[in-house]
Amino acid sequence: MFIVLRDKYEPMVNICPKYIDEILPSYWYNIIPDLPKPLPPPRDPEDTSSRIDLLRKILPREVLRQQFTVERFVKIPDEIRDMYEVIGRPTPLFRARRLEEFLDTPARIYYKYEGVLPTGSHKINTAIAQAYYALNDGVNGVTTETGAGQWGSAVALAASLYGLKSYVFMVRVSYEHKPGRKHLMEFYGAEVIPSPSKLTKIGREILERDPENPGSLGIAISEAIEYAIDHGYKYLMGSVLDVVLLHQSIIGLEAIKQFELIGEELPDIVIGCVGGGSNFAGLAYPFIGLKNNSSRRYIAAASSAVPKFSKGVYRYDFPDTAGLLPLVKMITLGKDFIPPPIYSGGLRYHGLAPSLSLLVNEGVIEWREYSEEEILRAAQIFAKTQGIVPAPESAHAVKAVIDEAIRAREEREKKVIIFNLSGHGLLDIENYGSMMKRYSIKW
Repeated sequence: MFIVLRDKYEPMVNICPKYIDEILPSYWYNIIPDLPKPLPPPRDPEDTSSRIDLLRKILPREVLRQQFTVERFVKIPDEIRDMYEVIGRPTPLFRARRLEEFLDTPARIYYKYEGVLPTGSHKINTAIAQAYYALNDGVNGVTTETGAGQWGSAVALAASLYGLKSYVFMVRVSYEHKPGRKHLMEFYGAEVIPSPSKLTKIGREILERDPENPGSLGIAISEAIEYAIDHGYKYLMGSVLDVVLLHQSIIGLEAIKQFELIGEELPDIVIGCVGGGSNFAGLAYPFIGLKNNSSRRYIAAASSAVPKFSKGVYRYDFPDTAGLLPLVKMITLGKDFIPPPIYSGGLRYHGLAPSLSLLVNEGVIEWREYSEEEILRAAQIFAKTQGIVPAPESAHAVKAVIDEAIRAREEREKKVIIFNLSGHGLLDIENYGSMMKRYSIKW
Protein backbone atom coordinates (compact mmCIF):
# COMPACT_ATOMS: atom_id res chain seq x y z
CA MET A 1 0.00 0.00 0.00
CA PHE A 2 1.44 3.36 -1.05
CA ILE A 3 0.25 6.62 0.44
CA VAL A 4 1.02 9.84 -1.42
CA LEU A 5 -0.10 13.03 0.27
CA ARG A 6 0.96 16.62 -0.11
CA ASP A 7 3.57 17.47 2.47
CA LYS A 8 2.54 19.84 5.23
CA TYR A 9 4.73 20.88 8.14
CA GLU A 10 3.07 20.97 11.53
CA PRO A 11 5.29 22.43 14.26
CA MET A 12 5.42 21.19 17.81
CA VAL A 13 3.48 23.36 20.18
CA ASN A 14 5.94 23.55 23.03
CA ILE A 15 9.54 23.38 21.84
CA CYS A 16 10.31 27.04 22.62
CA PRO A 17 11.86 27.28 26.11
CA LYS A 18 9.71 30.31 26.93
CA TYR A 19 6.65 28.04 26.98
CA ILE A 20 8.02 25.39 29.36
CA ASP A 21 6.97 27.10 32.60
CA GLU A 22 3.63 28.02 31.07
CA ILE A 23 2.81 24.46 29.97
CA LEU A 24 4.48 22.29 32.62
CA PRO A 25 2.01 21.99 35.53
CA SER A 26 2.86 22.70 39.16
CA TYR A 27 0.11 20.39 40.40
CA TRP A 28 -1.22 16.93 39.57
CA TYR A 29 -4.99 16.55 39.15
CA ASN A 30 -6.87 14.09 41.37
CA ILE A 31 -10.23 12.96 39.96
CA ILE A 32 -11.48 11.32 43.17
CA PRO A 33 -13.49 14.34 44.45
CA ASP A 34 -15.03 14.79 40.97
CA LEU A 35 -16.29 11.23 40.50
CA PRO A 36 -20.07 10.84 39.99
CA LYS A 37 -20.17 8.50 43.01
CA PRO A 38 -17.88 7.93 46.00
CA LEU A 39 -15.11 5.49 45.18
CA PRO A 40 -15.63 2.15 46.99
CA PRO A 41 -12.77 1.80 49.50
CA PRO A 42 -10.18 -0.99 49.41
CA ARG A 43 -10.91 -3.96 51.65
CA ASP A 44 -9.01 -6.63 53.48
CA PRO A 45 -10.11 -10.22 52.82
CA GLU A 46 -11.79 -11.87 55.79
CA ASP A 47 -9.81 -13.83 58.37
CA THR A 48 -6.36 -12.90 57.04
CA SER A 49 -3.62 -10.42 57.84
CA SER A 50 -4.26 -6.85 56.74
CA ARG A 51 -3.28 -6.09 53.15
CA ILE A 52 -3.87 -2.40 53.83
CA ASP A 53 -1.22 -2.52 56.56
CA LEU A 54 1.08 -4.20 54.04
CA LEU A 55 0.82 -1.13 51.80
CA ARG A 56 2.42 0.91 54.57
CA LYS A 57 5.45 -1.37 54.43
CA ILE A 58 5.96 -1.61 50.68
CA LEU A 59 4.91 1.80 49.30
CA PRO A 60 6.81 5.04 49.87
CA ARG A 61 5.03 7.04 52.59
CA GLU A 62 4.08 9.96 50.36
CA VAL A 63 2.85 7.63 47.62
CA LEU A 64 0.54 5.98 50.15
CA ARG A 65 -0.70 9.38 51.35
CA GLN A 66 -1.45 10.45 47.80
CA GLN A 67 -3.23 7.15 47.12
CA PHE A 68 -5.88 8.03 49.71
CA THR A 69 -5.99 11.82 49.40
CA VAL A 70 -9.20 13.61 48.45
CA GLU A 71 -7.41 16.84 47.51
CA ARG A 72 -8.38 17.92 43.99
CA PHE A 73 -4.87 19.15 43.23
CA VAL A 74 -1.62 17.78 44.65
CA LYS A 75 1.52 19.95 44.56
CA ILE A 76 4.36 18.62 42.43
CA PRO A 77 7.58 19.05 44.45
CA ASP A 78 10.08 21.36 42.80
CA GLU A 79 12.63 18.53 42.68
CA ILE A 80 10.23 16.34 40.67
CA ARG A 81 9.16 19.21 38.43
CA ASP A 82 12.81 19.98 37.70
CA MET A 83 13.41 16.31 36.85
CA TYR A 84 10.39 16.37 34.52
CA GLU A 85 12.09 19.16 32.62
CA VAL A 86 15.35 17.18 32.54
CA ILE A 87 13.65 14.18 30.88
CA GLY A 88 11.90 16.33 28.28
CA ARG A 89 8.57 17.53 29.61
CA PRO A 90 6.39 19.11 28.48
CA THR A 91 5.85 16.67 25.62
CA PRO A 92 4.66 17.88 22.21
CA LEU A 93 1.10 18.08 20.95
CA PHE A 94 0.96 17.31 17.23
CA ARG A 95 -1.80 17.62 14.68
CA ALA A 96 -2.03 14.52 12.46
CA ARG A 97 -2.78 16.39 9.22
CA ARG A 98 -1.50 13.65 6.92
CA LEU A 99 -3.64 11.05 8.65
CA GLU A 100 -6.63 13.39 8.30
CA GLU A 101 -5.99 13.72 4.57
CA PHE A 102 -5.51 9.99 4.10
CA LEU A 103 -8.85 9.33 5.83
CA ASP A 104 -10.49 12.26 4.00
CA THR A 105 -12.11 13.32 7.24
CA PRO A 106 -13.29 16.75 8.40
CA ALA A 107 -12.14 15.81 11.90
CA ARG A 108 -9.07 17.54 13.33
CA ILE A 109 -6.87 14.90 14.93
CA TYR A 110 -4.29 15.72 17.61
CA TYR A 111 -1.99 13.46 19.56
CA LYS A 112 0.01 13.97 22.71
CA TYR A 113 3.29 12.22 21.99
CA GLU A 114 4.85 10.64 25.07
CA GLY A 115 7.29 8.64 22.96
CA VAL A 116 9.79 11.51 22.97
CA LEU A 117 10.66 10.79 26.61
CA PRO A 118 13.93 8.90 27.25
CA THR A 119 12.42 5.43 27.72
CA GLY A 120 9.94 5.91 24.90
CA SER A 121 6.66 6.12 26.80
CA HIS A 122 4.55 7.89 29.42
CA LYS A 123 5.63 5.53 32.20
CA ILE A 124 8.51 7.71 33.35
CA ASN A 125 6.03 10.34 34.63
CA THR A 126 5.10 8.32 37.72
CA ALA A 127 8.41 6.42 37.97
CA ILE A 128 10.21 9.72 38.62
CA ALA A 129 7.73 10.63 41.37
CA GLN A 130 7.69 7.24 43.08
CA ALA A 131 11.48 6.82 42.99
CA TYR A 132 11.91 10.30 44.48
CA TYR A 133 9.58 9.46 47.35
CA ALA A 134 11.32 6.09 47.88
CA LEU A 135 14.67 7.88 48.15
CA ASN A 136 13.18 10.23 50.74
CA ASP A 137 12.19 7.16 52.80
CA GLY A 138 15.84 6.16 53.05
CA VAL A 139 15.77 2.87 51.14
CA ASN A 140 18.50 1.86 48.70
CA GLY A 141 16.45 -0.26 46.31
CA VAL A 142 13.08 -0.60 44.58
CA THR A 143 11.20 -3.44 42.91
CA THR A 144 8.51 -3.52 40.28
CA GLU A 145 6.82 -5.56 37.57
CA THR A 146 6.68 -4.93 33.84
CA GLY A 147 4.74 -6.33 30.92
CA ALA A 148 6.01 -4.96 27.62
CA GLY A 149 9.03 -3.45 29.36
CA GLN A 150 7.98 0.20 29.14
CA TRP A 151 7.30 0.50 32.87
CA GLY A 152 10.38 -1.51 33.81
CA SER A 153 12.55 0.74 31.64
CA ALA A 154 11.06 3.81 33.31
CA VAL A 155 11.74 2.45 36.81
CA ALA A 156 15.27 1.44 35.82
CA LEU A 157 16.00 4.97 34.62
CA ALA A 158 14.26 6.71 37.54
CA ALA A 159 16.11 4.53 40.05
CA SER A 160 19.39 5.31 38.30
CA LEU A 161 18.70 9.05 38.38
CA TYR A 162 18.21 8.87 42.16
CA GLY A 163 21.02 6.38 42.88
CA LEU A 164 18.75 3.44 43.76
CA LYS A 165 19.08 -0.25 42.87
CA SER A 166 16.19 -1.66 40.86
CA TYR A 167 14.80 -5.17 40.41
CA VAL A 168 12.28 -5.71 37.63
CA PHE A 169 10.11 -8.83 37.30
CA MET A 170 9.29 -9.01 33.60
CA VAL A 171 6.40 -11.12 32.32
CA ARG A 172 8.09 -14.16 30.79
CA VAL A 173 6.46 -13.96 27.36
CA SER A 174 7.62 -10.34 26.99
CA TYR A 175 11.05 -11.23 28.39
CA GLU A 176 11.38 -13.70 25.51
CA HIS A 177 9.68 -11.59 22.80
CA LYS A 178 11.21 -8.21 23.67
CA PRO A 179 14.93 -8.58 24.37
CA GLY A 180 15.47 -4.95 23.42
CA ARG A 181 13.51 -3.75 26.44
CA LYS A 182 15.37 -6.18 28.69
CA HIS A 183 18.71 -4.86 27.45
CA LEU A 184 17.59 -1.25 27.91
CA MET A 185 16.65 -1.92 31.55
CA GLU A 186 19.97 -3.62 32.16
CA PHE A 187 21.76 -0.70 30.48
CA TYR A 188 20.20 1.60 33.08
CA GLY A 189 21.48 -0.75 35.81
CA ALA A 190 18.40 -2.84 36.63
CA GLU A 191 18.38 -6.55 37.37
CA VAL A 192 15.69 -8.08 35.14
CA ILE A 193 14.04 -11.35 36.19
CA PRO A 194 11.64 -13.35 33.98
CA SER A 195 8.34 -13.94 35.79
CA PRO A 196 7.25 -16.41 37.09
CA SER A 197 10.67 -17.01 38.62
CA LYS A 198 12.31 -19.21 41.23
CA LEU A 199 13.32 -16.18 43.31
CA THR A 200 9.96 -15.97 45.09
CA LYS A 201 7.59 -18.39 46.79
CA ILE A 202 4.67 -17.46 44.52
CA GLY A 203 6.86 -17.87 41.44
CA ARG A 204 8.08 -21.30 42.49
CA GLU A 205 4.54 -22.47 43.24
CA ILE A 206 3.30 -21.39 39.81
CA LEU A 207 6.23 -23.01 38.00
CA GLU A 208 5.66 -26.27 39.87
CA ARG A 209 2.08 -26.34 38.61
CA ASP A 210 2.90 -25.09 35.12
CA PRO A 211 6.58 -25.01 34.08
CA GLU A 212 5.64 -23.36 30.75
CA ASN A 213 3.54 -20.58 32.29
CA PRO A 214 3.92 -17.46 30.06
CA GLY A 215 3.42 -15.16 33.02
CA SER A 216 1.08 -12.24 33.56
CA LEU A 217 1.22 -8.79 35.10
CA GLY A 218 -0.71 -10.13 38.10
CA ILE A 219 1.99 -12.74 38.76
CA ALA A 220 4.82 -10.26 38.23
CA ILE A 221 3.21 -7.81 40.66
CA SER A 222 3.02 -10.54 43.31
CA GLU A 223 6.68 -11.45 42.83
CA ALA A 224 7.85 -7.83 42.98
CA ILE A 225 5.93 -7.25 46.22
CA GLU A 226 7.24 -10.43 47.83
CA TYR A 227 10.81 -9.53 46.86
CA ALA A 228 10.41 -6.01 48.26
CA ILE A 229 9.14 -7.37 51.58
CA ASP A 230 11.96 -9.92 51.86
CA HIS A 231 14.72 -7.41 51.10
CA GLY A 232 13.47 -4.19 52.71
CA TYR A 233 12.94 -2.36 49.42
CA LYS A 234 10.05 -0.19 48.29
CA TYR A 235 7.65 -1.39 45.63
CA LEU A 236 6.76 0.91 42.72
CA MET A 237 3.41 0.36 40.97
CA GLY A 238 3.12 0.98 37.24
CA SER A 239 -0.64 1.28 36.88
CA VAL A 240 -4.02 0.47 38.52
CA LEU A 241 -3.49 2.34 41.80
CA ASP A 242 -5.11 5.76 41.63
CA VAL A 243 -1.92 7.46 42.79
CA VAL A 244 -0.34 6.35 39.50
CA LEU A 245 -3.23 7.89 37.57
CA LEU A 246 -2.73 11.05 39.63
CA HIS A 247 0.89 11.38 38.49
CA GLN A 248 -0.03 10.69 34.86
CA SER A 249 -2.52 13.59 34.88
CA ILE A 250 0.40 15.76 33.84
CA ILE A 251 -0.32 14.58 30.27
CA GLY A 252 -3.85 15.96 30.09
CA LEU A 253 -3.01 19.10 32.06
CA GLU A 254 -0.30 19.95 29.53
CA ALA A 255 -2.63 19.18 26.62
CA ILE A 256 -5.33 21.55 27.90
CA LYS A 257 -2.79 24.37 28.11
CA GLN A 258 -1.42 23.53 24.66
CA PHE A 259 -4.89 23.70 23.10
CA GLU A 260 -5.26 27.13 24.66
CA LEU A 261 -1.91 28.32 23.30
CA ILE A 262 -2.70 27.32 19.70
CA GLY A 263 -6.24 28.72 19.87
CA GLU A 264 -7.90 25.36 19.20
CA GLU A 265 -11.25 24.25 20.56
CA LEU A 266 -11.07 21.67 23.32
CA PRO A 267 -11.59 18.15 21.94
CA ASP A 268 -14.94 16.51 21.35
CA ILE A 269 -13.41 13.05 21.71
CA VAL A 270 -10.57 11.86 23.98
CA ILE A 271 -9.02 8.45 23.28
CA GLY A 272 -6.37 6.23 24.84
CA CYS A 273 -5.43 2.57 25.08
CA VAL A 274 -6.11 0.69 28.31
CA GLY A 275 -4.23 -1.96 30.24
CA GLY A 276 -4.47 -0.98 33.90
CA GLY A 277 -5.62 2.50 32.92
CA SER A 278 -2.86 4.99 33.68
CA ASN A 279 -2.09 6.37 30.22
CA PHE A 280 -5.76 6.73 29.30
CA ALA A 281 -6.58 8.39 32.61
CA GLY A 282 -3.50 10.58 32.37
CA LEU A 283 -4.91 12.23 29.26
CA ALA A 284 -8.64 11.94 29.92
CA TYR A 285 -9.05 12.78 33.61
CA PRO A 286 -8.07 16.48 33.42
CA PHE A 287 -10.62 16.92 30.60
CA ILE A 288 -13.29 15.12 32.66
CA GLY A 289 -12.50 17.52 35.50
CA LEU A 290 -13.30 20.58 33.38
CA LYS A 291 -16.68 22.27 33.69
CA ASN A 292 -19.19 22.22 30.82
CA ASN A 293 -17.83 19.01 29.31
CA SER A 294 -21.06 17.01 29.17
CA SER A 295 -20.91 16.53 25.38
CA ARG A 296 -17.32 15.30 25.32
CA ARG A 297 -16.82 11.59 24.66
CA TYR A 298 -14.10 9.41 26.16
CA ILE A 299 -13.09 6.13 24.51
CA ALA A 300 -10.90 3.47 26.12
CA ALA A 301 -9.34 1.07 23.58
CA ALA A 302 -8.35 -2.41 24.76
CA SER A 303 -7.31 -5.78 23.37
CA SER A 304 -9.96 -8.34 22.47
CA ALA A 305 -7.51 -10.96 23.77
CA VAL A 306 -7.97 -9.45 27.24
CA PRO A 307 -11.74 -8.79 27.08
CA LYS A 308 -12.15 -7.05 30.41
CA PHE A 309 -14.83 -4.69 29.10
CA SER A 310 -16.96 -7.24 27.26
CA LYS A 311 -16.51 -10.14 29.68
CA GLY A 312 -15.21 -8.64 32.91
CA VAL A 313 -17.30 -8.04 36.04
CA TYR A 314 -17.37 -4.94 38.26
CA ARG A 315 -16.63 -6.41 41.69
CA TYR A 316 -14.03 -6.62 44.43
CA ASP A 317 -10.91 -8.49 43.35
CA PHE A 318 -7.18 -8.60 44.02
CA PRO A 319 -4.95 -6.44 41.80
CA ASP A 320 -2.29 -9.17 41.92
CA THR A 321 -2.38 -12.94 41.38
CA ALA A 322 -1.12 -13.93 44.85
CA GLY A 323 -3.61 -11.71 46.66
CA LEU A 324 -0.97 -9.73 48.53
CA LEU A 325 -2.60 -6.35 47.83
CA PRO A 326 -5.96 -5.21 49.28
CA LEU A 327 -9.16 -6.05 47.46
CA VAL A 328 -10.37 -3.17 45.28
CA LYS A 329 -13.61 -2.77 43.38
CA MET A 330 -12.79 -2.84 39.69
CA ILE A 331 -13.72 -4.31 36.35
CA THR A 332 -11.91 -7.64 36.34
CA LEU A 333 -11.53 -10.93 34.53
CA GLY A 334 -10.36 -12.48 37.80
CA LYS A 335 -6.91 -12.48 39.36
CA ASP A 336 -6.15 -15.97 37.99
CA PHE A 337 -6.82 -14.95 34.37
CA ILE A 338 -3.79 -15.71 32.20
CA PRO A 339 -3.90 -13.65 28.99
CA PRO A 340 -2.70 -15.20 25.74
CA PRO A 341 0.86 -14.24 24.72
CA ILE A 342 -0.01 -11.21 22.58
CA TYR A 343 2.64 -8.65 21.63
CA SER A 344 0.81 -5.80 23.41
CA GLY A 345 2.33 -6.88 26.70
CA GLY A 346 1.27 -3.72 28.52
CA LEU A 347 -2.40 -4.60 28.01
CA ARG A 348 -2.13 -8.13 29.45
CA TYR A 349 -3.72 -7.29 32.80
CA HIS A 350 -6.86 -8.79 34.30
CA GLY A 351 -8.25 -5.65 35.92
CA LEU A 352 -8.77 -1.91 35.61
CA ALA A 353 -8.01 1.00 37.92
CA PRO A 354 -10.83 1.50 40.48
CA SER A 355 -11.67 5.09 39.50
CA LEU A 356 -11.65 4.21 35.81
CA SER A 357 -13.79 1.14 36.48
CA LEU A 358 -16.34 3.32 38.25
CA LEU A 359 -16.46 5.78 35.34
CA VAL A 360 -16.94 2.96 32.82
CA ASN A 361 -19.65 1.43 35.00
CA GLU A 362 -21.41 4.80 35.21
CA GLY A 363 -21.35 5.24 31.43
CA VAL A 364 -18.98 8.22 31.46
CA ILE A 365 -16.40 6.31 29.41
CA GLU A 366 -17.02 4.21 26.30
CA TRP A 367 -14.85 1.24 25.36
CA ARG A 368 -13.65 -0.65 22.32
CA GLU A 369 -11.82 -3.98 22.01
CA TYR A 370 -9.64 -4.74 18.98
CA SER A 371 -7.87 -7.77 17.57
CA GLU A 372 -4.14 -7.91 16.97
CA GLU A 373 -4.63 -7.78 13.20
CA GLU A 374 -6.83 -4.67 13.46
CA ILE A 375 -4.30 -2.76 15.51
CA LEU A 376 -1.44 -3.86 13.27
CA ARG A 377 -3.15 -2.37 10.21
CA ALA A 378 -3.90 0.84 12.14
CA ALA A 379 -0.28 1.11 13.29
CA GLN A 380 0.97 0.79 9.72
CA ILE A 381 -1.40 3.48 8.46
CA PHE A 382 -0.20 5.84 11.18
CA ALA A 383 3.45 5.07 10.50
CA LYS A 384 3.06 5.64 6.76
CA THR A 385 1.21 8.93 7.19
CA GLN A 386 2.78 10.49 10.29
CA GLY A 387 6.16 8.76 10.31
CA ILE A 388 5.94 7.42 13.86
CA VAL A 389 5.76 3.70 14.58
CA PRO A 390 3.39 3.47 17.56
CA ALA A 391 3.89 0.94 20.33
CA PRO A 392 1.51 -2.03 19.87
CA GLU A 393 -0.40 -0.87 22.95
CA SER A 394 -0.76 2.68 21.60
CA ALA A 395 -1.90 1.28 18.25
CA HIS A 396 -5.18 0.32 19.92
CA ALA A 397 -5.83 4.03 20.44
CA VAL A 398 -4.83 4.73 16.83
CA LYS A 399 -7.41 2.20 15.64
CA ALA A 400 -10.12 3.90 17.71
CA VAL A 401 -9.09 7.29 16.29
CA ILE A 402 -9.33 6.00 12.72
CA ASP A 403 -12.80 4.61 13.41
CA GLU A 404 -13.99 7.92 14.90
CA ALA A 405 -12.46 9.95 12.07
CA ILE A 406 -14.28 7.81 9.50
CA ARG A 407 -17.48 8.23 11.47
CA ALA A 408 -16.99 12.01 11.42
CA ARG A 409 -16.54 11.83 7.65
CA GLU A 410 -19.72 9.81 7.19
CA GLU A 411 -21.70 12.16 9.45
CA ARG A 412 -19.96 15.27 8.04
CA GLU A 413 -19.01 16.52 11.47
CA LYS A 414 -15.90 18.60 12.19
CA LYS A 415 -14.96 16.83 15.38
CA VAL A 416 -11.78 17.60 17.30
CA ILE A 417 -10.12 14.38 18.43
CA ILE A 418 -7.15 13.95 20.75
CA PHE A 419 -5.45 10.70 21.65
CA ASN A 420 -2.50 9.69 23.74
CA LEU A 421 0.28 8.25 21.62
CA SER A 422 1.69 6.78 24.79
CA GLY A 423 4.85 5.28 23.32
CA HIS A 424 6.85 4.50 20.19
CA GLY A 425 7.32 1.01 18.78
CA LEU A 426 10.92 1.18 17.63
CA LEU A 427 11.83 -1.65 20.00
CA ASP A 428 8.84 -3.64 18.74
CA ILE A 429 9.79 -3.82 15.06
CA GLU A 430 10.70 -7.51 15.19
CA ASN A 431 7.36 -8.26 16.81
CA TYR A 432 5.56 -6.19 14.20
CA GLY A 433 7.40 -8.20 11.56
CA SER A 434 6.20 -11.44 13.14
CA MET A 435 2.63 -10.15 13.20
CA MET A 436 2.76 -9.07 9.56
CA LYS A 437 3.96 -12.51 8.58
CA ARG A 438 1.23 -14.13 10.67
CA TYR A 439 -1.53 -12.06 9.06
CA SER A 440 0.03 -12.02 5.56
CA ILE A 441 0.36 -8.23 5.51
CA LYS A 442 2.99 -6.66 3.26
CA TRP A 443 5.36 -3.97 4.47
